[in-house]
Amino acid sequence: MSNPKINIEVSEKVANLPLSPGVYVYKDKNGSVLYVGKAKKLRNRVRSYFQESRNVDGRIKTMVSKIDDLEVVVTDSEAEALILENNFIKQYQPRYNIMYRDDKSYPYICITKDDKPRVFPTRTIVKDGSKYYGPYDSVINMKRMLETIRKAFDLCTCAVSIKNIDRTRGIPKWHSCFDDYLENCSGDWDEERYNIVISKVERLLNGQTEVLIRELKEEMEIASSALAFEEAAKLRDSLIAVERYSKKMKMVADKKVDRDVFALIIDSELGEACGVLFKVREGKLIGKFHRFLKNIDGLSEGVLLQSFVEDYYTGQYTAAIPDEVYISTELEDDEPLVQYLYQERGKKVPVHVPQIGEKAQLIKMAKSNAKLHLNERRLEKEKAERDRIPHAVKELKEHLGLQRLPRRIECFDNSNLQGSDPVASMVCFVDAKPRKSEYKRFNIKTVVGPDDFASMKEILTRRYSKVMKDGLQIPDLIIVDGGKGQLSSAVEALKEIGFYGECEIIGLAKRLEEVFLPEKSESVMIPKKSTALKLIQQARDEAHRFAITFHRQKRSKRTLITELTDIEGVGEKTSQTLLKEFGSVKKVKQAEIEEIQKVIGKKSGEKVYNHFNN
Repeated sequence: MSNPKINIEVSEKVANLPLSPGVYVYKDKNGSVLYVGKAKKLRNRVRSYFQESRNVDGRIKTMVSKIDDLEVVVTDSEAEALILENNFIKQYQPRYNIMYRDDKSYPYICITKDDKPRVFPTRTIVKDGSKYYGPYDSVINMKRMLETIRKAFDLCTCAVSIKNIDRTRGIPKWHSCFDDYLENCSGDWDEERYNIVISKVERLLNGQTEVLIRELKEEMEIASSALAFEEAAKLRDSLIAVERYSKKMKMVADKKVDRDVFALIIDSELGEACGVLFKVREGKLIGKFHRFLKNIDGLSEGVLLQSFVEDYYTGQYTAAIPDEVYISTELEDDEPLVQYLYQERGKKVPVHVPQIGEKAQLIKMAKSNAKLHLNERRLEKEKAERDRIPHAVKELKEHLGLQRLPRRIECFDNSNLQGSDPVASMVCFVDAKPRKSEYKRFNIKTVVGPDDFASMKEILTRRYSKVMKDGLQIPDLIIVDGGKGQLSSAVEALKEIGFYGECEIIGLAKRLEEVFLPEKSESVMIPKKSTALKLIQQARDEAHRFAITFHRQKRSKRTLITELTDIEGVGEKTSQTLLKEFGSVKKVKQAEIEEIQKVIGKKSGEKVYNHFNN
């Protein structure tokens, strides 16, 4: 083997693999299943993982480095390998396979394999020969179908078997069928009548409404001709219920062909993809279904779509294979799927990527639905993130005895060099994370000289006057960099503008990392290893960094402007124009006279040029 790190035992197994279809299972040193895959030729496929020349993403490289054992199952065909692969993935849930979210959350309608099959809703698939119709994207749509079945055929659709009904009691057991308790249920029908109704229900669930409507009309006419008016009336009611249901289904194709339409959209930022299925029967959209795919890093759209489609058909999600399958992009290898569909349907089922016409329009509609589901998924995650309160925030509230959780913190610091170029900064932390889009810089306007107390008073006055005036979001906690003096100045500022009490405020002294609270003489010492202390230290340090950076920029700009304003006849405005155009004083010095004159005029340009060149 070309990879020297491969386990010798695994290397020997790979070398002796057959060139046959089958399934391979990778395991780590603990015996846990890492990955399950299928192959047309096992030896070639498995060997490819260990070739250094193969261009693979980091996820697969990591997986390969953990392989300690290999197991294979040889199959007679690719279709058989496809089914076995799906079963193994469901059984072992390998961490490096594509995984699905909400795998067992969708509702189905089940028709049991009994002498008198029951029809009922369920979220659990049991491999006992029963038929499952769905999955339904919503419980509402499933209930609408069950209601149609009840109205059309008077068929019981309760979820509890008649075996569980205790007739010795005065009332039915919980969840038992009340109609059956009254002996007014389809459970009391004779077997022949019951089986006829079940076959009609199956046609309805498969979307064969036109065939069903024709049958009901013919039966109603026969009953009327035989003067069986009561039976004819029941058939009329069944016909009305089925026709109403059929009219509610959206017509999406002129050609009355049964089609499954698959589309997939990838959201790289979210780290998930969404697959959507439209079930089209007799030209009508009878149902849709979506699933989210995880573990998608480094995988192409074709690979992900193939996984979604294969999982749908082999995962007992459907009771009927359509005439045609349409997909939004080419699959990496469609042969196993084509074989499987042929095997199940008994004839070839085309798998195509439509380019024009109504088929392409269906794909476009399915992709739009997938995009919508991903957007909703992103909003769910963002909300969950917002609702998740970090431990540091909870701990800070506890240590300081705050009235509310400090989820939004605004922290202030000021900076000057012996009173020159005084500036201040405000940084914002939301749920213990910096929100840089809400950072603020302040030029100190009213304070002369190095007066930190007065500077702090000025910037808090300006900040929270604006908050009140513009209706901006009020923080849960204000932090000022400094001890009692800075805190007192801050409190005084808030009281003067009527903002004091709107939120809590503290001062953080650098020397001993003491926390000062208003109207309390003693400081609070938060444990040094506490995440709460680390949070307020991070906010303080970030405010300091932001203030220092602003101060340096301002001082540098002032120095540059001074060098230009020293030129006779050149003021600050002209200096700023030159710096904006050329970027630095050095480039102004290097510029030709014509270039300078073009920016600031002939006379001023001549003065600047002569100043640096004579």
